Amino acid sequence: MKKVPEDRYAQWKLLVPALYDWLTNHHLMWPSLSCRWGPQLEAGSSKTRQLLFYSERTDGECPNTIVVAQCDIMKPRTAAAEQISQFKEGGKSPHLKKLKTIIHPGEVNRIREIPQNSNILATHTDSPKVLIWNTKTQPNRATTSAASESKPDLVLIGHTDNAEFALNVSRTAPYVISGGRDKCVLLWSIEDHITTMQEQTPKSITPTAAGSKQSGTAGGAADTTNVYTRGIFKGHTDTVEDVQFRPSSMNEFCSVGDDSCLLLWDARTGYQPISKVVKAHNADLHCVDWNAHDENLILTGSADNSVRLFDHRKILARGQAIPVEQFEGHSAAVLCVQWCPDRASVFGSCAEDGLLNVWDYEKVGKALDTTNLKQPVKVPPGLFFQHTGHRDKVVDFHWDSRDPWTIVSVSEDANTPGGGGTLQIWRMIDFIYRPEDEVLAELDEVRPQLVSQNTPAS
Repeated sequence: MKKVPEDRYAQWKLLVPALYDWLTNHHLMWPSLSCRWGPQLEAGSSKTRQLLFYSERTDGECPNTIVVAQCDIMKPRTAAAEQISQFKEGGKSPHLKKLKTIIHPGEVNRIREIPQNSNILATHTDSPKVLIWNTKTQPNRATTSAASESKPDLVLIGHTDNAEFALNVSRTAPYVISGGRDKCVLLWSIEDHITTMQEQTPKSITPTAAGSKQSGTAGGAADTTNVYTRGIFKGHTDTVEDVQFRPSSMNEFCSVGDDSCLLLWDARTGYQPISKVVKAHNADLHCVDWNAHDENLILTGSADNSVRLFDHRKILARGQAIPVEQFEGHSAAVLCVQWCPDRASVFGSCAEDGLLNVWDYEKVGKALDTTNLKQPVKVPPGLFFQHTGHRDKVVDFHWDSRDPWTIVSVSEDANTPGGGGTLQIWRMIDFIYRPEDEVLAELDEVRPQLVSQNTPAS
């Protein structure tokens, strides 16, 4: 993979005050592979305080960790331009404070919060197990020795080979799905354990459901409850790379994998896919997301550098389905796609090219006005914002559902002089995403003031 051009990053830094309403930059000693917003803690007049979860992947000599951090997010139109543009590239953000460190057994490839209690996380590592953590009751590991390794509250059992990236939790019930190298998608329910996890510390957790088993851990540490799968779904012919529940269901889900297939499932009908796209892309599929506003729409991202949009209604039981749209704005493999929680037609994609693109499929086919530009600009159809603040591949990002146009993104900066990783929290200026008529009306209101400020005194 090629290093992000230095001139692109330098140009981005110059444009930060014009393009962003707020931005904060946080250098990580170790790269992060996953980041997720947590619950809101408090709201003030100029900022809100919210939990943020992110992983740290180390070199093996130091333990891998889940970090629970407190983040102060400036509210829209409260940050001054110089406040967001004058940051130290290799420094820590004053808006981010580490609250707790959980020592993870193995690198944290994927973090997913439990919607019914976002203090509870599911994680993937390089093993067949899915781990469940109550971040509120897990002790803070101030030391980073192997002896201080944290013990998960639950371990989800069933994979026969490593399950590293494909992980999701239903919005409607605490059901977890996972995919792995065993070419299977597995389904668990942790519903019977949620109440216990909320009320008790890990040392007093006891199994409450059939199919669960409490097992002791080495050195007399806290016991961990094993939870066994409710179903094993077979249909892929290669590693399953990502999975996603239908937003309104705990039984319907989709999956993508290295076999270039997009498969749809319904746990109520059995363990075979109900429909599939045999060749959804021209290469491995890395990611998938299901639209919560319009459940007919599914996004996929691939190693062929593209994002495709599929209509659920047009996916046949066998054979191929033609994508509704194809988005070509990356020059390297797409690693994550995610719909915007605020607007049904908007989504983001990040890739190994160091870009995080924001798209609006409703803008496809609409000509971009370039009459006032000195040089013609070729913009991929549907692309309306490009975040170029990372120096290396952007491995994950997450829209903030409580502040929908605020995004946290993380990159692995191994190819840069500082190494480690970068975590950025940012919100584009609202003139970019608000309806055009609203923006023009607002500009008309302030035009007299702007003209008077720029008129020379007589």
